[in-house]
Amino acid sequence: MTGAAAMAGTGPVILGVLNTTPDSFSDGGDYLDAERATARARELTAAGAHVIDVGGESTRPGATAVPRAEELARVLPVIRAIAAAGAAVSIDTIHAETAEAAVAAGARFINDVSGGLHDPEMLTVAARASAEHDSRYIIGHWRGIPDPEHVRSNYGDVVREVRDALAARALAAIAAGVAPSHIVIDPGLGFDKTGEQCWEILRRLGELQELGYPVLIGASRKRMLGDALATVPGAGSGPLDRDGATAVVSALASRAGAWGVRVHDVAGTAAAIAIERAWAGPDRGDRITLTGLEVFAHHGVFDFEREQGQRFLIDAEVSVSLRAAAAGDDLSNTVHYGELADAIVAAVAADPVDLIETVAERVAELALGYPGVSRARVTVHKPDAPIAHPFADVAVTVERERSEA
Repeated sequence: MTGAAAMAGTGPVILGVLNTTPDSFSDGGDYLDAERATARARELTAAGAHVIDVGGESTRPGATAVPRAEELARVLPVIRAIAAAGAAVSIDTIHAETAEAAVAAGARFINDVSGGLHDPEMLTVAARASAEHDSRYIIGHWRGIPDPEHVRSNYGDVVREVRDALAARALAAIAAGVAPSHIVIDPGLGFDKTGEQCWEILRRLGELQELGYPVLIGASRKRMLGDALATVPGAGSGPLDRDGATAVVSALASRAGAWGVRVHDVAGTAAAIAIERAWAGPDRGDRITLTGLEVFAHHGVFDFEREQGQRFLIDAEVSVSLRAAAAGDDLSNTVHYGELADAIVAAVAADPVDLIETVAERVAELALGYPGVSRARVTVHKPDAPIAHPFADVAVTVERERSEA
């Protein structure tokens, strides 16, 4: 993935969708012919795609499964041609046999929307690709073959449940031999999730990023966008009418720190991201992230909390330009994360307060005091909070900029 990251610069990696299928929801049949598909790949690259994501079987709700021989016949000639031209290629498949053949043909990403749940051999193939070809494995979240009626979209907290499921699949991939640095996670927008659940995931994208893996967002032309546009006068109702909305999501995902976006209209997304980058200013994308820092402290509303103390877990993300540090390989031009960790532990363990909101504010103010830090995002977790019901965690997140300090 190194090449794709370098091409993307400070913005997200753009995966250009290339469906060699007759039944994809927005462009089915357009690029079924290998020659036309290859020409389309060149167009996507010229428009700004860093990776071409080639799929030979539709995963839309209600789609018909394709025999492996047919899927391979659709994708392999295209992958060989694109890879030979020097482009980075991804194979969009839920089948291990197809993934393995695609990697042998030159693909360096395996984009599996099932996260290895559909084909038990997929993790083995992904591990081999990781070790032998430096390939990345994109782990998607789903609950099975997409259901058009959303009967499996029953979540208590969709973000927490998707995050936990992705964390489990990532650990399974690592146990199979996939290098942790080769894992990307995708929340699977539209896969057994209602439109509102998809928007909730995007609003709370930071909670997925806390897992420590790059996050890919694939909202392009999906129904959630059509639903959001339904009340806009003059807005079309078809998938192709959603490209403008897709570009907006791409720009917002860029601002939120997504690793990549998967889109059909590459030119529109590339333009939107360029505007977002210009608005944000240089080096907006540079960050140092520290997660899961454990501190024992005595904060709380109740007397026993202050007397006995309890665990707190701290996540801190600071925005700081890293250009000078990287250019000179000089620690003095960046934030020493070891010193930052020591300072956070001392700040959290200091005089007791009632609210973890106050603790979060204290840490954010501390982080903004470091030279060059323009923004701080701090989450304080209180996993042992005195709550009378089973729960996994309670946390408070604050985001502060230097101008607010």
